[in-house]
Amino acid sequence: LPINWDYRRPPPHPYKIGQLYMISKHSHEQSDRGEGVEVVQNEPFEDPHHGNGQFTEKRVYLNSKLPSWARAVVPKIFYVTEKAWNYYPYTITGKSLCSFLPKFSIHIETKYEDNKGSNDSIFDNEAKDLEREVCFIDIACDEIPERYYKESEDPKHFKSEKTGRGQLREGWRDNHQPIMCSYKLVTVKFEVWGLQTRVEQFVHKVVRDILLIGHRQAFAWVDEWYDMTMDEVREFERATQEATNKKIGIFPPAISISSIPLLPSSVRSAPSSAPSTPLSTDAPEFLSVPKDRPRKKSAPETLTLPDPEKKATLNLPGMHPSDKPCRPKSE
Repeated sequence: LPINWDYRRPPPHPYKIGQLYMISKHSHEQSDRGEGVEVVQNEPFEDPHHGNGQFTEKRVYLNSKLPSWARAVVPKIFYVTEKAWNYYPYTITGKSLCSFLPKFSIHIETKYEDNKGSNDSIFDNEAKDLEREVCFIDIACDEIPERYYKESEDPKHFKSEKTGRGQLREGWRDNHQPIMCSYKLVTVKFEVWGLQTRVEQFVHKVVRDILLIGHRQAFAWVDEWYDMTMDEVREFERATQEATNKKIGIFPPAISISSIPLLPSSVRSAPSSAPSTPLSTDAPEFLSVPKDRPRKKSAPETLTLPDPEKKATLNLPGMHPSDKPCRPKSE
């Protein structure tokens, strides 16, 4: 037996490492001056039922990425608040717009299993009385928006040097090992008359595209994260998140990211201190922010959002339809 094996804390599932790495790097790549993913909070959290996990709060600035009909009904500067509780292999993610659209929300529950998407009853307890549409996501063969395609991130062309995995071909799910599935129960609500169906369908498509692109990247970046420990990926996450906040023009206090200390389940843990021997305090080269980037002269010095109390008097009549969640599966 390994001498230093800790029976109280088994090694993390490789997908958990890859997921954390992918989310951080993907968020950085998709962020730019004034738009992107700002990390507000990232700290350990303990739940009496699910146990130890990680809580994150983010603000996603994405006005320019909205279709024209959506930009017409929201302010020029706004963000989506995302809160997530990660108790791998179970996570909960909730997204909602600012107060000027209180009737919009996205709720995502995720469960991970080591199979090829064969568990059709995985969410029966959570949504047995709801009408559902099941969507299968194939990271190798499903098409992605052309603007996001990179041959180096195409599982049909990528071949891992460290693991030997890839290149994935049609029918890969039936004969590829190891394999696992990320099951997601996605519920979208936008209870505004005249826009409800259009907005809910649009959001479901966006969520599906994000899941497809993200999991393709996690597979194609496997040689970058495969040898990482949890401490190393948390340090990468911290450095990347700070660089991303600077990239979009937000300079919050330093972000504290730490692992859950081994405490009794009845004690809620506060964020632990940094390791005594830091792995690295320098951000990777691709995270550097250009120092000589000129500031746009057209950018306003101050931004004013609508007063939610005054906005409330303009609310349109609401409707109360049945929800129609979508449960994507991504292997």
